[in-house]
Amino acid sequence: MSKIVVIGSCGVDFTTYAPRLPKPGETLIGNKFTTSYGGKGANQCVAAAKLGGKTSMICRLGNDQWGDKYRDNLEQVGVDTTHVKITPNVTTGIAQISVAESGENQIVIVPGANNCLSKEDVKNSADLITNAEVLIGQLETPFETTLEAFKLGKGIKLLNAAPARSDITEILPYCSILCVNEPEASLLTNTEFDFKNAVAILKQLLDTGCESVIITLGPEGAVYMSKIDQQPIHVFSERVNAIDTTGAGDAFVGALATYLVTYKDKPMHQIIGAACQVATMSVTKEGTQTSYPRKFDAFKKDYKYALL
Repeated sequence: MSKIVVIGSCGVDFTTYAPRLPKPGETLIGNKFTTSYGGKGANQCVAAAKLGGKTSMICRLGNDQWGDKYRDNLEQVGVDTTHVKITPNVTTGIAQISVAESGENQIVIVPGANNCLSKEDVKNSADLITNAEVLIGQLETPFETTLEAFKLGKGIKLLNAAPARSDITEILPYCSILCVNEPEASLLTNTEFDFKNAVAILKQLLDTGCESVIITLGPEGAVYMSKIDQQPIHVFSERVNAIDTTGAGDAFVGALATYLVTYKDKPMHQIIGAACQVATMSVTKEGTQTSYPRKFDAFKKDYKYALL
């Protein structure tokens, strides 16, 4: 039985690179094109699997050329695909991305089969969900499906509330860990995030019913607080020269899940620090899933932290 179960999205990213973004009706000559595997759910599952986590994915793919290829991609990194379903008469989810030399981008997402992930899929994988040590969900697939899964889960339930939306209060009391970035935290609390008010925002999020909250801060690491000890902690991250930050948040979530399972004896700030290190390593390489590191000893050092 898998210890880490991810219910969520899969998508194929079609990315074009050009000197600048086109104006309406304009055609530009680009200089690079890449096709890669993405989707927050699959990214997180792959990140965990590459670190040695025993993972399963619950998702929907389309009945097109990308569905089988994506399932093969998951299997190649060690993900159990028993509950990866090919959906007739629908396309695999895709993202069409244009990137300018300035780093500015335009993205069009077509969810496709991701919209077909249903309560029936949860029912069909109930044993897997119930017995998972860590269940991971996000917000790129139907909310009611993720909610149904979180109601079933008996282990750690980790919700990455992304993409940002505010109408998710019903699921928060079922969350062991709510993981958000700064904009997502701001939207959920209707408060502009600033490090000076980080403690107040952490407390406000805990008041929604979740057991603990992590707010990721990019190169500044993460802040964390739980209902048990009520002590807000800032975990620092190593500074690096970032090449591509795409999917770093997903690398963090996948690593967090893996280390929650494999390092139960470590304090939470050390587990968060190790997850920050994995995310940091990912931004030093191009790509998303291809940038995630393979298994390594994440606890060769003590991760620095401060009480807030």
